[in-house]
Amino acid sequence: MEDFVIKSTHRTPYVHLKDGLIQIVGRSIPENSAIFYKPIYDWIVNYSKTMHTHTQIELNFEYINTSSTKWVFNMLKVLGKKHEIKDMIKINWYYEEGDDDMAELGRIFKSLVKSPFTFIETEEQPG
Repeated sequence: MEDFVIKSTHRTPYVHLKDGLIQIVGRSIPENSAIFYKPIYDWIVNYSKTMHTHTQIELNFEYINTSSTKWVFNMLKVLGKKHEIKDMIKINWYYEEGDDDMAELGRIFKSLVKSPFTFIETEEQPG
């Protein structure tokens, strides 16, 4: 699969998709989540059909709105529902120290997917 990269903005996260890595980092409050996430979702659907290597999923949101959350869950569901690849996926969920809402969202995602899921607490960022 061809690498797929989206640079971050003040409303959308940095996205890097390639064989072995799915990385989404930053703030996710796009004006239209469907327009932003549909190409990412399509890439993941295609990747899931040909996936042949272990894949690290790095999810590190500063903030994520409800509509973005639905897209992220649907992407994880695509990867997790294929029995032959769900064990090839490892999910890392990053959240800032003290951000109970983001930690809780991670726990919800973990309860909905069957792949290994690791929580990584980071230091609170100034600002």
